[in-house]
Amino acid sequence: MPDIPFAVDLACKPDVIPFFDEDTSTFSYVVRDPVSSACAVVDSVMEIDYAAGRLSLQGADRIIDYIRQHELQLAWLIETHVHADHLSAAPYIQEQLGGKIGIGEHIATVQQTFGKIFNAGTEFARDGSQFDHLFRDGEQYAVGGLVCHALYTPGHTPACMSHVMGNACFVGDTLFMPDGGTARADFPGGDARTLYRSIQRLLSLPGETRLFMCHDYRPNDRELEYETTVSAEKAGNIHVHTGISEGDFVAMREARDATLGMPRLILPSLQVNMRAGHLPAPESNDTVYLKLPLNVL
Repeated sequence: MPDIPFAVDLACKPDVIPFFDEDTSTFSYVVRDPVSSACAVVDSVMEIDYAAGRLSLQGADRIIDYIRQHELQLAWLIETHVHADHLSAAPYIQEQLGGKIGIGEHIATVQQTFGKIFNAGTEFARDGSQFDHLFRDGEQYAVGGLVCHALYTPGHTPACMSHVMGNACFVGDTLFMPDGGTARADFPGGDARTLYRSIQRLLSLPGETRLFMCHDYRPNDRELEYETTVSAEKAGNIHVHTGISEGDFVAMREARDATLGMPRLILPSLQVNMRAGHLPAPESNDTVYLKLPLNVL
């Protein structure tokens, strides 16, 4: 994997406002350009009561209300990857506020895999065309005057992208807080060795780079946390601190992953998120259905 193909602007410090979904332990973020009214939303959440088959958008409405109250202009809705633990609210927010929905260009790989698992049929495009933009590794884009870069960090999934916005980096599920370790790598297309190399890529960013987590599961019942730094991860991450070899990490990660059950919402999440947050088309009775494939994961 190549070196970081851009320079991090540590002097540019965007405002980062977290929104936490308690049910899935997920952080969404509004990222504000410090010199304009432009903003981005990273990893939004649509709630689901799976047992009842009911969706709600309370968290998305909180984000929308914040953007409207502060008279911001939404430029981007970023998905760091196809999440397996929550549903995206990006289309709903886009309908209210505009902006482009973007994900990494390797989304097509994920769509090929899960299109087959869900038997999605030929009507389901497997080329990423459900998204407004597919980011390439190292690609530069802007949120107002805020210069941003996409950084390819696969391993948890084949399509994971981290996003560097000024001195802030949004790592998706690749890393957790130092006491939380790292993401699992046993989903279809995941790979522990690839994950280690992606994490080393993140840890080669300047030590002062702020890292923002997509999840926090509060190990040992500590208070909720969502922000750390590259230096702190290198010094104290329980899975990949400085001195942990690739071989040691792979052995640990594969052994640990073998003990984990599937995420509670993986089946509804993947069906929706591989479609950029859109639901499958209604059937002949005007009802939308999500599938429950048996014995495939």
